[in-house]
Amino acid sequence: MARRKEPRIPDAILDQLLAGADAKTAFEQGGLLDELKKALAERALNAEMDHHLAGEGGEGNSRNGYGRKSVVTDSGKLALEIPRDRQASFDPQLIAKYQRRFPGFDDKIISMYARGMSAREIVSHLRELYGIEVSPDLISAVTDAVLDEISARQNRPLEPVYPVVFFDALRVKIRDEGLVRNKAVHIALGVRADGGKEILGLWLEQNEGAKFWLRVMNELRGRGVEDLLLAVVDGLKGFPEAILAVFPEAQVQTCIVHLLRHSLDFVAYKDRKAVAAALKAIYQAVDATAAETALTDFEAGPWGQKYPAIGQSWRRAWSEVVPFYAFSVEIRRFLYTTNAIEALNSKLRRAVRGRGHFPTDEAALKLLFLVLNRAEKEWTMPPREWSMAKAQFAVLFGERFTRAMA
Repeated sequence: MARRKEPRIPDAILDQLLAGADAKTAFEQGGLLDELKKALAERALNAEMDHHLAGEGGEGNSRNGYGRKSVVTDSGKLALEIPRDRQASFDPQLIAKYQRRFPGFDDKIISMYARGMSAREIVSHLRELYGIEVSPDLISAVTDAVLDEISARQNRPLEPVYPVVFFDALRVKIRDEGLVRNKAVHIALGVRADGGKEILGLWLEQNEGAKFWLRVMNELRGRGVEDLLLAVVDGLKGFPEAILAVFPEAQVQTCIVHLLRHSLDFVAYKDRKAVAAALKAIYQAVDATAAETALTDFEAGPWGQKYPAIGQSWRRAWSEVVPFYAFSVEIRRFLYTTNAIEALNSKLRRAVRGRGHFPTDEAALKLLFLVLNRAEKEWTMPPREWSMAKAQFAVLFGERFTRAMA
């Protein structure tokens, strides 16, 4: 029989706390839980004061009563008695002098913002759920705190070698000089030798081109990246040349999933399933020669004749599609089955969809960074396809891959 796990707080103390209290109201605003939070906070503040007076700040100093401060918590507002000293040198750590929000409250706001809720939606949510009145300006101030974190993440050192890096972009609407413009947010998702994933960077740019991509590649080089084995891109103009200019040994591969999705953009909804099945013969071909034969057959067939733009789009990207066929089944499966960048983009699109447009570049980056940060925390295990794929990488890339394993 399993032994009962003892609670951290003994039952006797819990019974004492609950004595004479209505259990139904324990979790309501102003109920037992809030009273306990208030009592613990004030006990901690008094302990801080005792420590302050016993240390260097205590010479010729003494207590000087209490001041009242109302602080916002994740369940409502608490009125706390803050101890004061005669020399006014006491600066509490739990609730700092000018702090009006209880520890953890800002994290709750950031979590709601990262789930795509707007500042006004968060204000309404806090009012309805907790009876707390906060302003949209407060929400903006709290979430602005992540801007420094964005800068730190964007400049952090990176691994010397990444076996795979996915590059992609999504469009967001941002108000700029009185007009709402479409801007591209570019994301680099790296796969390490152990199969773990990490966001390498996030860039917002209205005009993308060879110069922009060259700047991105040089930024990655400056942060410590010495080699990219395989760069998977979405047919962006000037991108392959920029990658090879900085990482000349890299193999540039068009993302097959993006190419398929782009192909289906030309297709009527009722035909999509059949066209997608017909395209399998191209990307599942045994080698590049067989793939080109399959593409020619598709173009000559009923779907290629009905939707000629599909064949044209594959032909335009063919030089970046061909490397795909040199890879083993395991690597191919890793590249288009895991579809890591597409899964990430779906999270970003969900967060952006309800916003309409962003007031500034910073507002867009703030939300997207928080969504990416949450996504990274969910990546606890490498994709199951990676165990087979990395053995193939070791054969194909030799010492270059071995350096990534070091």
